[in-house]
Amino acid sequence: MTGFRKLLLLAATAAITVPQMAGAARPWLLPSETMFAGSGNEWLTVDAAISSDLYYFDHPGQDWQPVVTAPDGSTAAIENRAVGKLRQTFDLGIKAKGTYKIAVVNEMLMGNYMLNGERKMLPRGTTAATLATAVPQGATDVQTATATTRIETFVTAGEPDRMVFATTGKGLEMIPVTHPNDLAVGEPATFQFLLNGKPAAGLDVVAVPGGIRYRADLKQMDAKTDATGRVSFTWPEAGMYWVSISSGGRRGPGGEGGPAGPGNGASGAGGPQGQNNPEAPRPIGPPQDRATYAMTVEVQG
Repeated sequence: MTGFRKLLLLAATAAITVPQMAGAARPWLLPSETMFAGSGNEWLTVDAAISSDLYYFDHPGQDWQPVVTAPDGSTAAIENRAVGKLRQTFDLGIKAKGTYKIAVVNEMLMGNYMLNGERKMLPRGTTAATLATAVPQGATDVQTATATTRIETFVTAGEPDRMVFATTGKGLEMIPVTHPNDLAVGEPATFQFLLNGKPAAGLDVVAVPGGIRYRADLKQMDAKTDATGRVSFTWPEAGMYWVSISSGGRRGPGGEGGPAGPGNGASGAGGPQGQNNPEAPRPIGPPQDRATYAMTVEVQG
């Protein structure tokens, strides 16, 4: 069997056997290296993308604005940033010892309003700064919720430290119990998640190793945060892992994507007004705040 046919067989098998996360678009930052000696003259390259297959480029590139926090809490400059058709890349000079946080944080508003007797959706990409222009004159009953996305990865020069893990109280954030640059096969690692500054209790967390494209088994690990927002994983093998957690729905009860709605997270209007009239207009329920967090970590063998 040729390599191409083997790849097709793997892809077809994966489509049948993997859990619901398969096929999802996963945002990630992938560092070329996570541990440095700390000589003061080292360089890191980061790939940034959204993809179905970790860490393979298969979605349009994103014009994210990455921010790097240096070990002393200052913002480190990135160089050679380029946004291509399928990914973004940039370089970072590792000049000081300690842990660096590389992050992409986006916050936008989702919601709806009434205009001429009809409920309209806010345009995608609306923010607090653009809300006034996004809502037309004459609109009433404006309903909004916040959607926060945080994508992170961490690298360390010399010994790991914890200066970069200060939180903002917005969206989902990670506080390490186990440092993300101190992970090893067979050893448990614990992370704490906060939602708007409080413990993110009872949320599902997934950890998926890279290389999905080349295997039939997703190898996804599932866990749930405890009352303090903590979750633990024991790593079965070395490599890069994507860890993700999310909270909230697209719309509130009575609309699609809410707890009572049939299409959690999907776009469009809510459930049908009548079971016998599938083409009837669908009500749009009040939006709910939504937050997602994803990080890439390296597990050493």
